[in-house]
Amino acid sequence: MDARDFIKIGMSAERTLVVPAERTVGHFVPDMPMVYATPMMILEMEMASSDAIRSYLQLGWITVGTEVDIRHLGASLVGATVRVAAKVVTVERRVIRFEVEAFEGGRRIGDGRHARGLVNVETFTKRLAGK
Repeated sequence: MDARDFIKIGMSAERTLVVPAERTVGHFVPDMPMVYATPMMILEMEMASSDAIRSYLQLGWITVGTEVDIRHLGASLVGATVRVAAKVVTVERRVIRFEVEAFEGGRRIGDGRHARGLVNVETFTKRLAGK
């Protein structure tokens, strides 16, 4: 399968969340502030990227995250509303590349790039079972 046949530059998606205590640095690391954790922001960016293209994938195909290059620019407290956006910027045969951003209100709190690889679930599962 060639992603260039059905994924187009400009496809996009957004996700919004209210930061819960369970997604803060302080939840994972004692004595750290209760602010939105960078890995949790990256998770939302990956999920928004997946959302942007999921409905265009053929049955039996998924994408998996393969690269992240993210800057976390500002802290957000528990209860803050964060919006994450992802947009397709490059499509290769088996790799889709995204620009991603995160905002709290009008303030940019994160940005960067993310790539997802196109994989066949059956083939992927068989390969993992052989390990």
